[in-house]
Amino acid sequence: MTSRHGLEIRAATPIDAPGLATLLAAAGQATDVPAMAERLAAMRQEAGAVLIAAQWGPPSGLVVLHWYPTLDDPRPTAQITTLLVDAEERRRGIGRLLLKAAAQAARTAGCGRLELLAALEETSLRAFCHATGFAETGTRLIRSLRKRGS
Repeated sequence: MTSRHGLEIRAATPIDAPGLATLLAAAGQATDVPAMAERLAAMRQEAGAVLIAAQWGPPSGLVVLHWYPTLDDPRPTAQITTLLVDAEERRRGIGRLLLKAAAQAARTAGCGRLELLAALEETSLRAFCHATGFAETGTRLIRSLRKRGS
């Protein structure tokens, strides 16, 4: 999917690992490049999508989504677990384009709804979600499956 000004939204591949590692590190989520490449390859085999926004260099944006069946809807739900745009590239419509591509991928997979996980302290992301049609449905709690100290 190509958009205005040469910006391309496409599926991420292991070749994108260095740029994605840099993008995530800038957001405080450091990951080494070989591990990133392995995860991208593994995720291509799962029910979901990893999409990037790229122009003439490393990715400037990323959306990761997974779909899964639920008991309350006959169609799967798509869940966005990561939506990130490089700080210097924000306010250019990249987030909206990534969201549009994610919604299309979810529709193609037969999903009936799209949900996005956003921490309460992520006020700019929450405002973006409201502006793009998301509604608050409550909060989520998570916990590690590893013992403390492991």
